[in-house]
Amino acid sequence: MRGRSPALLVGASLVAAVALVGIVVPLATPYAPDQVIPGARLLPPSSAHPFGTDALGRDLLTRIAYGAHLAAEMALLSVGLSLGVGLVLGSLAGYHGGWADQVVSRVMDGWLALPGALVAIVIVARLGPSLDNLILALGLMGVPAFYRIVRSTTLSARRTPYAEAAVALGASDAWVMWRHVFPNILSPVVVLTTMRLGTALLTGSSLSFIGLGAQPPLPEWGALLAAGRSYVDTAWWLAVFPGLAATLTVVGLNLLGDGLRDTLDPWAGRSLGGDGGLTVEPEPRRPAWPEAAPDGVSSQRSHALALAPTAPRGEGE
Repeated sequence: MRGRSPALLVGASLVAAVALVGIVVPLATPYAPDQVIPGARLLPPSSAHPFGTDALGRDLLTRIAYGAHLAAEMALLSVGLSLGVGLVLGSLAGYHGGWADQVVSRVMDGWLALPGALVAIVIVARLGPSLDNLILALGLMGVPAFYRIVRSTTLSARRTPYAEAAVALGASDAWVMWRHVFPNILSPVVVLTTMRLGTALLTGSSLSFIGLGAQPPLPEWGALLAAGRSYVDTAWWLAVFPGLAATLTVVGLNLLGDGLRDTLDPWAGRSLGGDGGLTVEPEPRRPAWPEAAPDGVSSQRSHALALAPTAPRGEGE
């Protein structure tokens, strides 16, 4: 059995560290995220303000910690929307098939061919820049990925002998889906969900950076990074710390997804002859020509005997 994945440990540690900051700092800090501190404009990092203050005199650590709550809300709600729609459509299409499956699959293929970020930009620009519209756009952007993996897994599980036996015995479609299809869907869906959290967070922060996401005074990481870019030469901390928070979270989520994939799928990443992978024992080679002919038998006869397969015991007796 393979050991615990290092990617899983590192990813879980990074995500846990960011979550701990988001939980502990709002409880321990004396400042509110929008509180303006008199005479504290653009202060560098210090013991009183570990991440410094912004152009209005607000504590940056407090704002980044509250931004973790917004990042979690944006990522979880958008991926939850993608998962819900993709799970329903993919499972129904994969289980029942037919013309509905073909129509929905072609629509999803065309949808998947479009650049996801561009689709999200169009949706947010049409509905108006806000955190709610950003969550909706990110959720719709991720539907095709969940649909494809759920549909393909459902097709494979539906054709397994135990699922076909259940149908032959008169089991209902709902019972077969719940007992035989969904357990096979769970593993790939968990891995994809973890990876999509990082993608949704990165895309959402990018759209907030260009003004299409959370609007001020919400301390969303992309918006904080956009506000700090004007002070890169004089107040570097305004851009470094929000960008570092987003980077660590996305990297942690991606590593967590890789680790879950290796843990839930023991064959993932294995190769012939690799560390912890499969090995193939070479077949013993028989001599190309016998060294000596036994008891007067010709050398050609001896070579034929050496190459002939051995008959099982008792056969021909």
